[in-house]
Amino acid sequence: MRLKVLPPTLRKNNRYLTLDIKSTFPIAKDEFVNIIWDVCIRFQGECMTSNFNLWVIKFYEIEKTDEYIRYKSIVRCQRDFTENVRSSLALTYKYNGKAISITTVGLSGTIKASQKFI
Repeated sequence: MRLKVLPPTLRKNNRYLTLDIKSTFPIAKDEFVNIIWDVCIRFQGECMTSNFNLWVIKFYEIEKTDEYIRYKSIVRCQRDFTENVRSSLALTYKYNGKAISITTVGLSGTIKASQKFI
């Protein structure tokens, strides 16, 4: 028996955040997922973070200089919690004792529309 797909009225409404990341150390996609979850749990708590429905869709390395490495990423979250996610990520300045800066460049309703910010 095949599973039925949920109709659009019953699905969760997602938003896609385009992030600009600057760090003094190289980051892999898996490590970036750990950074996002750790930051959100630290600032919002476990119960609140479980509602965010966070997922890293894409992760790009943009620029590498002597001072920092710059990345861009697209992160999915639930529509009602975008401000909580943005505030948690904006408050981040260190991870494992190394400097990191995460800023939100854009917010959109689809992945295709969020790619124009990259």
